[in-house]
Amino acid sequence: MLILLPPSEGKASPARGKSLDLDRLSSPVLAEARSQMLGTLVDLCTGGAPHDTPEQHQVTLERAAEVLGLGGTQHDLVARNAALHSAATARADHVYTGVLFDNLDFATLSPAAKRRATSRVAITSSLFGIVRPTDPIPSYRLSGDVTLPGLGSVSGFWRQHLGPAVEDALGSGLLVDLRSSTYAAFWRPPVELASRLATVRVLHEADGVRKVVSHFNKATKGRLVRQLLEDGRNPRTPQALADVLTDLGWHVEADAPNAKGTRLDVVVREL
Repeated sequence: MLILLPPSEGKASPARGKSLDLDRLSSPVLAEARSQMLGTLVDLCTGGAPHDTPEQHQVTLERAAEVLGLGGTQHDLVARNAALHSAATARADHVYTGVLFDNLDFATLSPAAKRRATSRVAITSSLFGIVRPTDPIPSYRLSGDVTLPGLGSVSGFWRQHLGPAVEDALGSGLLVDLRSSTYAAFWRPPVELASRLATVRVLHEADGVRKVVSHFNKATKGRLVRQLLEDGRNPRTPQALADVLTDLGWHVEADAPNAKGTRLDVVVREL
């Protein structure tokens, strides 16, 4: 089983650690694409050359912030990207933060669940394609809907490169795709994987009305992954996954399988 997660917009900044080494990351098939994405992002945030004057530096900051969709008070994130080659790294499961990752809480998983996470979890990344929880990465800022000068849209770039890496990580197991729509655009599973592809939609039900609520969606997905890792079972089909989640106390409704896999609706009434 491979559980494919979205990243988080917010990230913790490692205070110490080795600098980024792309050769230390999993999925080495992505090495060239990662180097191209990294170089493009750093060039954007540095102007491609040392700055001669404070005025030139300010122009670079403002241009990079505009491209990255950052506000005037977020120029520190541009500077963070500019220093990526030398920035300290930490495990990806320590760097990614936010509601989903807070509820998953990698740090407090049992030893057995942590071992499972190493082989069963991959995190989508605008900068690195996909990373495993133990991959050493720096904090960065690059959203999946950005278009970079000279490279094009981030999602379009990864659509050209990500498939072999995800399919290699998946092997013959079940793909549990928990990505948000922005990051789902990085790679569309081919129809050949439909029989072993499960997507999960979280619906919040209140007063008989069901709707998607961002906070419930992220928190629930984090808790689902945590429970699956702790439980240890390795379902091979979407229906088997639905059965496991039901055993774990979730209300799950499975749609009919189709060319895009099987969607599982997880209905929650409270956190």
